[in-house]
Amino acid sequence: MRSPPSAPPKSSTPASGVITPDWLSRCATQVAPDLLGCVLVRQLPSGETLRGVIVETEAYTPSDPACHAYRRRTARNAVMFGPAGWAYVYLIYGMYHCFNVVTDLDGVPSAVLVRALELDRLPPGLDPSRDKLHRVAAGPGKLCRALQIDLSLTATPLAPGQGLWLEGRSPNFQAQLNAGQLSFVQTTRIGLTQGADRPWRWYVAESKAVSRRSSPESQQKAAGDTLSRDLPSGKRQNSKCEDFRQKTQGEDLRQSLPL
Repeated sequence: MRSPPSAPPKSSTPASGVITPDWLSRCATQVAPDLLGCVLVRQLPSGETLRGVIVETEAYTPSDPACHAYRRRTARNAVMFGPAGWAYVYLIYGMYHCFNVVTDLDGVPSAVLVRALELDRLPPGLDPSRDKLHRVAAGPGKLCRALQIDLSLTATPLAPGQGLWLEGRSPNFQAQLNAGQLSFVQTTRIGLTQGADRPWRWYVAESKAVSRRSSPESQQKAAGDTLSRDLPSGKRQNSKCEDFRQKTQGEDLRQSLPL
């Protein structure tokens, strides 16, 4: 079962142009589906600029056992405890980088993992006869490799001139979404040992760049979970984000948690 092909409320969908931190200062379960169709822009050290439409995301919140900030603040996840609109990049298996967008309010550690992009063209150094454009960035590690995203970019603001930034959906993408020509799937996340049953992964159903398509069973699970398909994205989970905000109100969470 797929999520309805209708677009998110217009007020939650940024127009084309640079996305600002205030738009990202919401619960990750709201931002993650709203980022679908938005554009990740990478300015390479050479000055060349690459763009990729975001077609797959995952949300991670403070109450989520799969979130890197679930237990405590560390040197690696410290940026998650700061304001929205910053990059969080980490390394897995000693070789693959993963790029996240920090979300929610300052002191509420949340992020959206960008899992797949539809690139506008092949990055430099790739072979068109071997590297298929729609699969070059079909996965978090692959997109970081294609866009030369590594640990040097973590804890940097997502803004022009900083090497990475976000732009809103193009009018064409939004028009296709409004017309039902594009639709989103909500399902469970990938590769987790904790929190694996939470339906906090979203992807564009029609995109060939999605890293992995969900089984009918996991889509059925998502349809019946607390994030119901017939509610605006993240509406019920937002109450948990609000609970966390109230719990930490009046204390500096970034300093109270051990390093």
